[in-house]
Amino acid sequence: MNSFIHIENLSLSYDNDLMIVHQLNLQISKGTMTALVGPNGCGKSTLLRGLSRLLKPKQGAVYLDGQNIHAMKARDLAQQLGILPQSPTAPEGLTVHELVAQGRYPHQSWFQQWSHNDEQIVQEALVTTNLTMFADHPVDTLSGGQRQRAWVAMALAQQTDVLLLDEPTTYLDLAYQMDVLDLLDDLNAKGHTIIMVLHDLNQAARYADTIVALRGGQIVAQGTPEQVMTVENILQVFGLQAEVMTDPITGTPMCVPIGRRGSRRKTRLAPSNGRYLLTPVMHELERS
Repeated sequence: MNSFIHIENLSLSYDNDLMIVHQLNLQISKGTMTALVGPNGCGKSTLLRGLSRLLKPKQGAVYLDGQNIHAMKARDLAQQLGILPQSPTAPEGLTVHELVAQGRYPHQSWFQQWSHNDEQIVQEALVTTNLTMFADHPVDTLSGGQRQRAWVAMALAQQTDVLLLDEPTTYLDLAYQMDVLDLLDDLNAKGHTIIMVLHDLNQAARYADTIVALRGGQIVAQGTPEQVMTVENILQVFGLQAEVMTDPITGTPMCVPIGRRGSRRKTRLAPSNGRYLLTPVMHELERS
């Protein structure tokens, strides 16, 4: 597939001169799901802000379908690209329907106000995210997973080809994490290009077509989960010793951190039916 999002020599910083992202080059194909991973402070969220035009580059450019996003009108960009920031908050008392309806604002103008088509799109977004029954509920009364789905619904109502999500599973329990990731997987299957920041490597490997591993504002590794999720890359990116084996459910790579406690126990890797099992070997058994 041809490059849909093209990042060329991109350097990003905030008010000071300290560069967070350094001359980064990346190409993302249309209709794919990409996970940005790396340690805290490596530039993942900063890169996402650069992709959404919330942060002006110090150097380089971002191209969306061949157009420099900083040369596009704000309304035109908002009709093609939606962003879900980290831990978003809604004004107190705002209902789910009102929040989702905000996704239609880029399509409004002084001569084209709220229409039947806008309402239909909002209703479709509520159905897709399974929130119809909560439409009249204040957002701040929902559970964490429901709130996150409401923000995703708002992005859906925006009807953009591209969705950028900054840690969409943060602060959610495991069931809600899977709920949100499954929803994003469904949207990707319908043609949405999704770029998301994730902390959980195993979730990234399970859901993403491409993983981009960052450290110090630069790309250390990029490619399929199988290409990126290696013992060497995990050590280089996170400074973490780990074993990589096969996820018994999806067949994708699975990271098992070792840590100090794990290193105090000898282990062996034994193949079983094409999968790898991490089997503790107790010192007492070794001496017997």
